[in-house]
Amino acid sequence: MRVIVIGGGVVGTMHAWQAVERGHEVVQIEREAEARGASLRNFGQIWVSGRAGGAELDTALRARELWERIGERVPGLGFRAIGSLTPVRNAREHAVAEAAVARADAAARGYALLSAAEARAINPALRGAFEAALWCERDAAVEPRTAQLHLRAALRASGRYTFLPGREVREVTGPGAVRDDHGDVHRGDVVVLATGAWLSGLVRELAPELPVRRVRLQMMQTEPLGEPLTTSVADADSFRYYPAYRSEALDELNAEQAQAPVAAAHKMQLLMVQRRDGGLTIGDTHEYEHPFAFDTLEEPYDHLTGVVESFLGRPLPKIRHRWAGVYAQCTDTTRVVHREQVRDGVWLVTGPGGRGMTCSPAIAETTANELGW
Repeated sequence: MRVIVIGGGVVGTMHAWQAVERGHEVVQIEREAEARGASLRNFGQIWVSGRAGGAELDTALRARELWERIGERVPGLGFRAIGSLTPVRNAREHAVAEAAVARADAAARGYALLSAAEARAINPALRGAFEAALWCERDAAVEPRTAQLHLRAALRASGRYTFLPGREVREVTGPGAVRDDHGDVHRGDVVVLATGAWLSGLVRELAPELPVRRVRLQMMQTEPLGEPLTTSVADADSFRYYPAYRSEALDELNAEQAQAPVAAAHKMQLLMVQRRDGGLTIGDTHEYEHPFAFDTLEEPYDHLTGVVESFLGRPLPKIRHRWAGVYAQCTDTTRVVHREQVRDGVWLVTGPGGRGMTCSPAIAETTANELGW
């Protein structure tokens, strides 16, 4: 079988990986010289802890298993089974963490409620003030800015993979066939459109009523911390954002403990992961209303800096990168992904939202299974 994958981000690359693993030939086409979207502008978290139960958690756990397997074969991914800690500072936040640990699926997520001393034993960099922390053993991380490069190098070694950058696909010319803006026609048995947040042009022509929206966020990265941050770190505002934490305790938190005004205005939470070079990737904000702003705002960065410094008990290293990014999210946020046959032999796979980096290996595996690869 010959598979044409449109899109060089992590969802597209994982579809290419699944096809090559199953013995097929793959041509992957990317409109930029390299992928430039959400697949690079994220935390690199394999984030099991906050996922909704049922199908979403099953997808995340399967993806976590696949990421670890792929990481063993592709060391350049920087896969690290680091887990995560969410420090809590008062009784209301503590109650939400307790409710999470009481979930029926808590063991599958690797949840445990730790004392401050136990949390610091796992992550000694957390020298600030907090009374306990929610631990999720199943969370992990990879290096988002370089993951696709290393995955493609491994794919090329198969002898059945071709990457064609700098080409925008403009037209479906027949079953399993597309034409790019160089005038070249690429024919295969199946085409997978994994174009991320690019939902205009050909995607709009093929799926004009697409149930997917775009979301914008802001993030930053620091100079090296100078010591290991041995886990990823979230704050209690993440309880408000992720479906796994829904409970009566969360309802009480939302009713009785308001977010800081800037956090509420920008729909913020703290997520933080250390990169291989020692720097910290920190975010994020959420903007849903179109048209998006074209600039980045300092107030969210100031808020995140204050939260991080309160957990670390020390000044944040100098910020060396700030950026904004856009990802695609199903308007029905209970859906992990939107998968649709848009023409004979042509499938569109988009809309995983902030779950794309986490769930992409399992999303691609499901596509391959459903299409009979």
